[in-house]
Amino acid sequence: MTFQTSTTATPTPAAAQGSHMWVLTLQAPGRGMTTHYGTWTPPAGATRFDAFATLRGYVVAQHPDMASATTVFFSLKSNQL
Repeated sequence: MTFQTSTTATPTPAAAQGSHMWVLTLQAPGRGMTTHYGTWTPPAGATRFDAFATLRGYVVAQHPDMASATTVFFSLKSNQL
């Protein structure tokens, strides 16, 4: 499973990006808030819930203190304009 995340203002060429763009914000009271975003190509047959659970797991792996955090915002949309 490959996730593309961006931390700079330089865009990644479209050919190297995933099929969907995502944004996820988690907040843990007393421990702060984190927002991650990027592109991802879900596996065939994946549901929106599958994508949410996978992406939340990805963010929590980066920030284990957010394991019990509340999801404040989640967006998953086609990466095509």
